[in-house]
Amino acid sequence: MFSNTLGTALGDFLADSSGLGFAGGAVLIGSLLLLVVLAHVYTNISSVVLFWIAFVLTRPFGATFGDLLTKVPAKGGLGFGTKASSLILLVILVGLIVFTSIRKNTLATHPQRNQD
Repeated sequence: MFSNTLGTALGDFLADSSGLGFAGGAVLIGSLLLLVVLAHVYTNISSVVLFWIAFVLTRPFGATFGDLLTKVPAKGGLGFGTKASSLILLVILVGLIVFTSIRKNTLATHPQRNQD
């Protein structure tokens, strides 16, 4: 309940009240998520703490990115509508799954690359 409420409020604030709009809000939250990933890879910060930070940030990211794709340009969106936006997100999801599978197979067949 906390993460959903905080995430929704943060997404609405960034898109509406802060003046960043949907694109600015999505870029800001996406950048924060990237920082969480980098912190996971390059620091000893607790994975549990980083998970919960990422968990809270995914809600406003999803909301602002979804609004960016679906809302009409007059409201600051790209105007793709719900069907085209769903297709775009499906392509991104499948692309990430394929990328992860290829990377996992590459690391499994070339273990020395895992040491880099």
